[in-house]
Amino acid sequence: MSVQPYPSVTGVILAGGLARRMGGGDKGLLLYQGRAMVRHAASAMLPQVDTLIINANRNIDQYQQLGYPVVSDSIEGFHGPLAGMLTAMENTDADYILTAPCDSPFISPVLRRRMMETMLMNGKELAVASDGERLQPVFSLIPTRLKGELRAFLKQGERKIDRWLTQYKLAEVDFSDQPETFVNFNHPEDLERAANVKAPLPMLGIAAFSGTGKTTLLTQLLPVLNQRGLRVAVIKHAHHNFDIDKPGKDSYEIREAGAQQMLIASSRMMALMEKSENADNDPRLVDLLPRLDVSKLDLILVEGFKHELIPKIELHRPSLGKPLLFRDDPQIIAIASDEAVADTDAVHKLDINDIGAIADFIEQFLHSWTA
Repeated sequence: MSVQPYPSVTGVILAGGLARRMGGGDKGLLLYQGRAMVRHAASAMLPQVDTLIINANRNIDQYQQLGYPVVSDSIEGFHGPLAGMLTAMENTDADYILTAPCDSPFISPVLRRRMMETMLMNGKELAVASDGERLQPVFSLIPTRLKGELRAFLKQGERKIDRWLTQYKLAEVDFSDQPETFVNFNHPEDLERAANVKAPLPMLGIAAFSGTGKTTLLTQLLPVLNQRGLRVAVIKHAHHNFDIDKPGKDSYEIREAGAQQMLIASSRMMALMEKSENADNDPRLVDLLPRLDVSKLDLILVEGFKHELIPKIELHRPSLGKPLLFRDDPQIIAIASDEAVADTDAVHKLDINDIGAIADFIEQFLHSWTA
């Protein structure tokens, strides 16, 4: 009996666009958190693929300095992502290419595995990531045997990536649990805002993989902090399709009828529901902080937003088999775990089940912030 080898995959960072919304600057080379955005993308992709290629049409020398092969579109005229995908197919012997844009610095660490498994288990030809509401076609897993068909498609003057992909048996791969994968920076002010989160008062993140128990910890921690006289706000990152309102309620019906903002209040509570003007942009802390009344607060805890430049406590359970985040995030100042964790001398260590000790650490953080 012959054993089929696992399909080989070349990762492709798409950096060949004109970046008109970024004022024509080369997005892959713009700095985010002190590193070119293409470096963030490459760091996320490299552990997942067999080889890595960068598709770029400008500043080739600078891209080559990263140490990966750089290929320019084999079809002239800036035909968009499909031209980059074709060029990558023509420059690899791998069975598949796995693509991602250069301006998405938070690419999922399980992109290849989830894409490949979903495609193979469902008997499809190729795979495209979904944020739970819509396809994200620049995150695709495509067999290189389709390069001839793609070249013919482009030769006909076609450019629409969706139109080409949907000709085939397509696996839609759900990444709604990792919405940060699809965060990208399209305008200069996006980078400016992301790099300048200035907290009006102490702000501490709770960072962890899904299933570690972020919300459970917060529900146990908040009463203890309240008992110590601390007034705490929580900012939580949610999926695209969350809603705090329910069909049939007056507020829901008014909002659905066309109210851009719906403010509902009683003697005990007030809530503002506002429709986003751009559903493609993920929320950022810099935009959310002004909505809090900081005059009534002592501390802001942040659940999610793990890529923001704020101090964080990492929650870690070795039994889940997930890697430690602190090695790639210098903002992590403590690790709370249910087991001893080796090689973590650089950060403070906490027992995830000792809520009192975690509250003590947060109080020390508050004192150091105001000192």
